[in-house]
Amino acid sequence: MVRSRNRERFVIVTSFRRKIRWAACTAAAALAACTTSSAQEAPAAKPALWKLADEDTTVYLFGTIHLLPEGVNWRTDTLEKAIRSSDTLVLELPGDEDPMAAAQLIGKLGFSPGLPPLSERVPPDKRDALAKALATASIPAEMQNSMETWTAALAILTTSFKDLGLDPNLGAERSLQATYKEQGKKFGALETAEEQMGFFDTLSEEAQRLVLVSALDDPENARAQFKQMLDAWVRGDVDAIAKTFDDETALSPELREALMKDRNERWAERIGGMLDEPGTVMVAVGAGHLAGADSVQTMLEAKGLKVERVQ
Repeated sequence: MVRSRNRERFVIVTSFRRKIRWAACTAAAALAACTTSSAQEAPAAKPALWKLADEDTTVYLFGTIHLLPEGVNWRTDTLEKAIRSSDTLVLELPGDEDPMAAAQLIGKLGFSPGLPPLSERVPPDKRDALAKALATASIPAEMQNSMETWTAALAILTTSFKDLGLDPNLGAERSLQATYKEQGKKFGALETAEEQMGFFDTLSEEAQRLVLVSALDDPENARAQFKQMLDAWVRGDVDAIAKTFDDETALSPELREALMKDRNERWAERIGGMLDEPGTVMVAVGAGHLAGADSVQTMLEAKGLKVERVQ
């Protein structure tokens, strides 16, 4: 029985592990946002790119979308030049994640005994939607009530992403990873998998339930929200990106602090420290972290570092 249960947990982890990056960026209402835009509808993109530099170091900051529809042409000449000149790619998480280690981690953090029934963790008017989402996600009934609320939310989101047409293989990070690996370049990460899962695991139950309810959003509403976000990213419209994320995380100051502001502060400290070593680094993180009053750039500038937009 224990072996079977561990196997079920492994299946859940491997199916939604990569989506945690997206969920960590979007936080509340747009966590379930997806789009089915076709290649014909997708214009050439020009997403925002910044750099900070000193005498012997250049650090590029590129805002990404972790999951994309097919046909978005975002690899501009300016970005390609920055990629060629850089010798290291730094992402939010390591690019060589071990699925079995992730399964063990989710088993450690994502399940607990003695939790209230999952159906009681959403409002009554969301219980039918929750039951349907759990069935669609093929989460075994005997596992549901032992899942932490955030674990259930992210498992449900996995199916939403797949059913509504977003593919992690088309995401900006996956594309960049392939390029840097092909060129034999180095990799780095701003966080570990345990740290990132820990952001969810340490949220209050109230905040976790907000995430779960948002995962049950009506697909049409979610699609419209994501389209707004994608359109802003395509244009490189940082103000629009900031507004999208501000509107979403305003629902919960706790979510904003834990998933955006606190992480941005830690990242700014690490990114500023990269100037101590000569070379050129490409830092690629979710676009929401590079927009708004609490952006990584704002925090870098507060340290006296000049950040210049180059695209």
